[in-house]
Amino acid sequence: MGELVDWFIAPFEYAFMQRALASLIIVSVVGSVVGTFVVHKGLAASGSGLAHATLGGVAIAFVNGASVALGALLAALAVALGIGYVRGSSRISYDTAIAIFYVSAFSFGVLVISRRSSYTPDLISFVFGDILGVSQADLLGELVLAVVVVGFVLAFYREMVMVAYDPAMAAAAGVRARFFEYALLVLIALSVVVALQAIGIVLVTAMLIIPPATASLLARRIPRIIGISFVLSVGASLVGLYASFHADLAASPAVVIAAMVPFAVTLAATTRRGPRLPAAVAD
Repeated sequence: MGELVDWFIAPFEYAFMQRALASLIIVSVVGSVVGTFVVHKGLAASGSGLAHATLGGVAIAFVNGASVALGALLAALAVALGIGYVRGSSRISYDTAIAIFYVSAFSFGVLVISRRSSYTPDLISFVFGDILGVSQADLLGELVLAVVVVGFVLAFYREMVMVAYDPAMAAAAGVRARFFEYALLVLIALSVVVALQAIGIVLVTAMLIIPPATASLLARRIPRIIGISFVLSVGASLVGLYASFHADLAASPAVVIAAMVPFAVTLAATTRRGPRLPAAVAD
């Protein structure tokens, strides 16, 4: 019995594992809140596009000795606003706008990186994630962004829900639908930056999409979807960290795979049981 307890406790006797878990809990909160709206609106591609688009800002900041996190944040915000502007002022669809900005910004980042002849492990960590290398400063930055994201959703929950379901009806009811559509894109951008250091550009979309998608198969009320998503996300984080510590696996992809397993099981169970639940409702 004592050996089993030691097996569970041992990883978190180390400060870097404690910081990794704290970081993933913050990612879980933000991903669950924003991811629920993303999944409902069918904007999963925007998370992936914004994550990859940050490479341009990351690369520019890195080669100029500036804050890489700040570069990622500015790039994500610029691309989010650009996507919203193109979509709102033309006949171009969301997925087309996302693809244009994603390919352009990511390619620019690769171009900047290709100009450096030396190996840049710090920059590579933003591509593939380095959850075990999260510092106290990284945690503080994640926490600040998380408070901003969650605080905004709590303050404007009713408006966010109305715009998520029917922007035209929301506008008719006096809600600034265009503003909140932009706001959702900005929230996605901030969520991407929160998770960037933890799981990297390549995998960041997974934690923003997979737990909320799994939860949406189990519940139809938005608060419940958020709650289930958070539990699934934290569970996947713990499984991934234990796998990293005890089996010597890469932590970030282990977390994502751990999140994918309950999705696959839930999908199989709900498909066998019958049609999926109706679309999510506000409360």
